[in-house]
Amino acid sequence: MTKPVVVFDLDGTLIDGYTAIGEALTYAMTGLGLEPPSNARVRSMVGHGLEVLLEEAVGAERAPEGVRLFRERYPEVAVEGSHLLPRVAETLAVLAREGFPMALASNKPARFSRMILEAKGVAAYFRQIEGPDDETPTKPHPAMLRKILERQGREPGAAVAVGDMEVDAEFARAAGCRVVLIPSGSRTREELAPLGADGFLDDIGELPGWLERAL
Repeated sequence: MTKPVVVFDLDGTLIDGYTAIGEALTYAMTGLGLEPPSNARVRSMVGHGLEVLLEEAVGAERAPEGVRLFRERYPEVAVEGSHLLPRVAETLAVLAREGFPMALASNKPARFSRMILEAKGVAAYFRQIEGPDDETPTKPHPAMLRKILERQGREPGAAVAVGDMEVDAEFARAAGCRVVLIPSGSRTREELAPLGADGFLDDIGELPGWLERAL
């Protein structure tokens, strides 16, 4: 049987990158003469793309300059300020051995996602790494997922999106794909429970077993 393509989110699903994001956001807001938010506030704001993050943090008028400043600082802290979440490396290795094709779709620009995954030694597991660009909108728009399906030659029913937020569920549903949610990022189990995911796991290490049962 052909294995479904597993499309992962990045922040909160595979990595804890909130330290790096917080440092770059602090740099941007300080450069604009503003007080940066707390770490807890940063965690709650992340997930909808850089432009949305900066608009929420500094306002629509200052957001373009905030984005420029953020991008100036982020490459310097992205790797050091990000780490793989527990059991991620082992889970990716298991899925690869079992023949599951894997891709990544994040609201982080693809070049940053690739840089982090390469530094953490897991980029080779992914056939495709997608992010927003001038022609591809951020999640929950399904463009990134549709691009993956097209390139991998899969129908929506042959893909499973894995994430940690509401936006990941909306993203998967908009493309007609199944979704697995894990409360490993900025959302609690209680916040994710009402979303009606196809799979709801406590830990990413449970994913291989869920996929085998769901086939």
